[in-house]
Amino acid sequence: MSIMNIVNIENLHVSFHIHDGIVHAVRGVSLELYSGGNLGIVGESGSGKSVTFMALMCLLQKPGALIEADKLELCGHDMLCASKQTLADVRGRIAAMIFQDPMTSFDPIFTIGHQIVETIQTHRQTSNRAAQEQASDLLERVEIENPTLVMNYYPHQMSGGMLQRAMIAMALSCEPQLLIADEPTTALDVTVQAQVLQLISDIQAETGMSMIIITHDLGVIAETVDNVAVMYGGRVMETGSTLDIFENPKHSYTKALIDSIPGRTPGKRKLREIRADEKAAWLN
Repeated sequence: MSIMNIVNIENLHVSFHIHDGIVHAVRGVSLELYSGGNLGIVGESGSGKSVTFMALMCLLQKPGALIEADKLELCGHDMLCASKQTLADVRGRIAAMIFQDPMTSFDPIFTIGHQIVETIQTHRQTSNRAAQEQASDLLERVEIENPTLVMNYYPHQMSGGMLQRAMIAMALSCEPQLLIADEPTTALDVTVQAQVLQLISDIQAETGMSMIIITHDLGVIAETVDNVAVMYGGRVMETGSTLDIFENPKHSYTKALIDSIPGRTPGKRKLREIRADEKAAWLN
């Protein structure tokens, strides 16, 4: 079986026009991901992680956002000039994205079941009854108890952990080749975080889909992915296997991130602060 290039980003630049100038959010990012693989994108807030993949999915509003790249491809589709029909085909069927706050991803006036069924029927020719059964099966698959009952719940009737599971179910409803999870556990408590991360990893192993995890949390990266790209100031500082990044980081920014992890070394040690002059050097 041939290995397909799922994500191919070369020299991506994203900038935003604001009232007093231009913000360069992504500066020359290049990334690749092949079928069945997984990749973690890690960096502090504002490093360009989410913007990179919002650009890939064509979710940034124009003309406010200016997107330039040598290549911006998703499963062979050129996303720089994708038509509305291509975008409709790509989103959900080829790539699905889940976000940090599941409450903002669901419409509060419709039930969870209605919204998952609608997603299924948007991308597939299937009866309402078959879509209802599939939606219930998906909720059960993401370990939601009493899925038939939960189908009738509105978003406000569910906890954060249940909503995140329901959003994963909706993302999986069209069996995408790629799942992009943008800070999928930040809004959850520690116990539920671990459960959701394990669920995502199990589903990837079961389905063979590709996966990208976007997070500022190095602990999440260590638990879920095989390869990592470290971003800062809109640039990729370093890429490598998760083991190499943690055990033998090359870039000084990566080293500073690793040194800032609480409890990584025994004993009481003051966490190292990243100095302003270091940050300035990385952006030059």
